[in-house]
Amino acid sequence: MYEELAILTIFAFSYCLIAGRVENSMISGPMVFVVVGFVLGPEMLGWLGKSVDGSGMRVFADLTLAVVLFCDASNSNLSILKRHIAIPSRMLLYGLPGAILMGFAVGYLLFPNLSVYEVAALATMLAATDAALGKAVVTSPIVPSKLREGLNIESGLNDGICVPILFVFLALAAGSVVEGQVTHIAFEFLLEELGIGLIVGLSASYLASKLIHYCYSKNWITEIWSQNIVLSLALCCFAIAQSLEGSGYIAAFSGGLLFGYLMKEHKHKMILPTEGIGEILALLTWMLFGAVIISRAFEAFTWTMLIYALLSLTVVRMLPIFLSLGLKGENVASRLFLGWFGPRGLASIVFVVIMLERDLPGGEFMAMTVICTVFISLILHGMTAKPLSKWISSRVN
Repeated sequence: MYEELAILTIFAFSYCLIAGRVENSMISGPMVFVVVGFVLGPEMLGWLGKSVDGSGMRVFADLTLAVVLFCDASNSNLSILKRHIAIPSRMLLYGLPGAILMGFAVGYLLFPNLSVYEVAALATMLAATDAALGKAVVTSPIVPSKLREGLNIESGLNDGICVPILFVFLALAAGSVVEGQVTHIAFEFLLEELGIGLIVGLSASYLASKLIHYCYSKNWITEIWSQNIVLSLALCCFAIAQSLEGSGYIAAFSGGLLFGYLMKEHKHKMILPTEGIGEILALLTWMLFGAVIISRAFEAFTWTMLIYALLSLTVVRMLPIFLSLGLKGENVASRLFLGWFGPRGLASIVFVVIMLERDLPGGEFMAMTVICTVFISLILHGMTAKPLSKWISSRVN
């Protein structure tokens, strides 16, 4: 265990020294960490992946997502978002269901070995986009602000929305509910996940902001301990919502939005340390992904998985987003850009672990399909972030 920890921390330290050089190239940090994880994994050098299992990956990815979502939401520009709220709202209300439906249609044709509900669950797992992998785009100053905020809000909320939908399809696939109960269960799941997540996130951040302001006025908060506030609050929102059977993702993101709005004066100073922690946690998660999952998955990939992965990242995602923004009047370049930058990542990995706990007949096949898609997304979206950000900056004001 400590040998693996030493390897992770040594490489993390080394990357910190050259991160700026990597970020200015077409190679992304996640790409570097996945490749290194693969090389150090059990299929090659065997230095990593011996003491980490699927449940460990889920906990690590869950906590990482909570921190990343809270920080990204806290940094959102609500004045820009208010003017362009139609972009993320249409992507969530129309684009997300459209991607699930198209993913189901493609999976139904390509995977006759899976049941109808397994295909639906697979499509849902790959409909959620990844806030961590999309960070290179949503933080780029050359990308028009309305597109950055739209992608940030979409990636922050769609994984939380997908959770209750996934649970319904998994329950149907496992035979634990009957078809006549679908509407009732779906509504109940959605209400609980979103409702509890929003209540916890907003109430926790509101109370926290009041306490912070009061304690600052009394000079009770020191400079050192102020750096731990955001990390503690992000994990608090996530953990409380999860323990109440709500969506920790929704809680973290909604809590971050309100926190950023209420803490204008001290926001940047408090968020910056946690942003750094979120970055390193995300990269270490990708390193474990390369060592624990990718190194053992290559031999299981099939041509149909590859075809589905490519379609999922292109037509399945891009067409619904393109159509959903048509009536809004966004130009073609913006609609293509928003459709393309829907990377699949940590949320899909967490969904795979949840799915495998159900012991579905097609579970292993579904997991390999998701892993194949995430791996390809990691490469394609990482390599295109810089050039396409420059491209869109010249076409949208």
